[in-house]
Amino acid sequence: MNKNKKVLLLAFIAIVFIISVLLLFWFIIYVPNQVAKEFGYPVKGLSFSQSLTFPLELFNGKEELLKPMGGGDAETQFEISTGESVSLVCLRLEQEGLVSSVELFRIYLIYTGLDRQIQTGIFTLSPAMSQVEIAQALIDPLSQDILFSILPGWRIEEIAQTLPTSGLSISPQAFIDMAYNPASNIGVQVSDDGLTALEGFLYPDAYRVPREMGLEKLFELVLTRFNEVVDQDLRDAFTRQGLSLGEAVTMASIIEREAVLDEEKPLIASVFHNRLLDGMRLETDPTIQYAIAYYAPLNTWWKSPLDGNDLQIESAYNTYLNYGLPPGPISNPSLAALRAVAYPAETPYYFFRAACDGSGQHNFAVTYEEHLANECPKSDN
Repeated sequence: MNKNKKVLLLAFIAIVFIISVLLLFWFIIYVPNQVAKEFGYPVKGLSFSQSLTFPLELFNGKEELLKPMGGGDAETQFEISTGESVSLVCLRLEQEGLVSSVELFRIYLIYTGLDRQIQTGIFTLSPAMSQVEIAQALIDPLSQDILFSILPGWRIEEIAQTLPTSGLSISPQAFIDMAYNPASNIGVQVSDDGLTALEGFLYPDAYRVPREMGLEKLFELVLTRFNEVVDQDLRDAFTRQGLSLGEAVTMASIIEREAVLDEEKPLIASVFHNRLLDGMRLETDPTIQYAIAYYAPLNTWWKSPLDGNDLQIESAYNTYLNYGLPPGPISNPSLAALRAVAYPAETPYYFFRAACDGSGQHNFAVTYEEHLANECPKSDN
């Protein structure tokens, strides 16, 4: 190689080296510093790849994040439910035209740590807001209403477990204490049966409430909703079935735990009506599960499967040992379960058990022999 070629090669290597150093400086130092000036330093806990790629994504998407999606002051109510994932929230924001890119907005939330601070509730957002402003709005716990949800079939303790992440400043234990010992200053009455707890009367629904709502007002709201749904027509139908309101809600609470499909609830109600009319024990597993209460090995309030010892538990809720309905509801039933009690199907059935195909359906039987024949085959495993 002659002298000129060596000089050219060395010059080329030097240029490549300088460009590489500049690129490395740009990628490792300049870009992260520019992003930090605009959006702050990254939250601790990012992976190595996130630490490298997220600043570059935010650097390239800076204008998108700082610029509103559209003009005008049109506002929209955006709801975030308990347990909703950050990715789903980002997707819905894009669908509403409030953010430009699901991935860019998600990266911004993770980079800043805001993904861990998003609140549940109803937020007033606008396309006139920048995506950074929208992110800040979603972590504001002060000015927005929240959605407090009660699912059908939950017992009091399960409702209480959701309070720490609900946005309400109500302790789970305070909720449980008042639910089992209703205060006289709760201005709503749901039953004349002399029940000493609100189990069964906390109507399952999604309630839009102010974050500052107190315990008594929350109970008043939920109990008022129960009275609205369980109107006089429904109460009259319970009476025609020979049931008081408390007895009807108790049966509905059992049906809620037994049924998977709403369309089967009147059939299950017919079984319980038939057994009660003929003086048979109900022999229903959910009442045993309610008596057992929290089962730590499975981290559940509803132990399943039950074993032979469970069926011998000494409790007024043990419907394998005691006749009639248990002393009170075991869960908070849906309208479908309540209506099933009021208007049960007319059937000759006295037994039912889950079908073997995992469909959630049940096989119903008139005789015990038919019931035994509906048992699922034993697995060889």
